[in-house]
Formats: sequence, structure tokens, C-alpha cells
Amino acid sequence: MSVEFLTYGALGARLNISPVAARSLARRLGLPRSLSEDGKALVSVDLAEIKHTPQPSARRQECDAAQWTTMVAALHVEIAQLEASVAGHRADFEHERARADRLMAELRQATTEAAAAREAAARLEGEVAVLRARAHTDSSIEKTERRLGQLAATLVESDRKAARG
Repeated sequence: MSVEFLTYGALGARLNISPVAARSLARRLGLPRSLSEDGKALVSVDLAEIKHTPQPSARRQECDAAQWTTMVAALHVEIAQLEASVAGHRADFEHERARADRLMAELRQATTEAAAAREAAARLEGEVAVLRARAHTDSSIEKTERRLGQLAATLVESDRKAARG
């Protein structure tokens, strides 16, 4: 269990890995570092405690590359399928959005027409009430009856317009 001060290059040579991999391993393990007089980093390491096995290089990488290529191709196919699905969902959404907009316009129109019909009905009911009161106090019954007939016709016409809208 002897602690040695090694550069990343020396540590890599001892572990049979590259200096870059040695630096990464030292950082991952949290090994203490210091600077040498020539400005190179020195790592304080006990090689007996490090359990590191280097990855096999060329042959395994070729196999991995073939697997990754296959997986990437499968992912491309899946992405294309998802994009087609998304396009279909987007078309459905746009159709329903247009339908909802049309329904909202119709609802606004119907609300406006209903409010106008309520106002007309209230106005006409007020006129009928005035005429009835006048009929009880006034002697000109013919004139009142004629006006009541006109108001009834106006009410019926307004009712028909509201029913059509």
C-alpha cells in the first residue's frame, strides 16, 4: 500500500490506458492532485486500491458500432412513424379547432339575437300594459283594440324571427 505521485501519462502507462482516460479516472475517483515543478499535474495514487480494467479496443468497438448503427436506424424508423402520427393528430386538432370556432360564432350570434328578442318582448309587454291601463280609463276602446292587435302581430312576428335564428 504505497502511495505514488504520477503524471497522467505515467498513470495511464501503469494502468494500460491513455493519459486522457487516466485523467478522467483520477477525477472520477477524486484522487488528490498537485503540480510538479515543471507544471505537470501529479496524482497521488495507491495502485493497489485502484480496481480498473481497460476496455478491449478495436474488435469490441466494431461490434458496438454495428449495434449502434442498427439501433439508430430503428430509431429513425420510429421517429418517422411518430411524425406521421403527430401529423394526423395535428390535422384532427385543426379540424376540431375550426369546428369550435364556428360553433362559438353561432353561439354569439344566437345570444345576440336572443337578447334583442328579450328586449323587444319587454318593450312590447310594456306597451300592452299601458294600453290595458288606458282601456280601463279611456273611452276610445276601438283605438285601443286596434293598437292591441298591432302589438299582438308584432309580438308574433318577433317570436317567429327568434325561432328562425
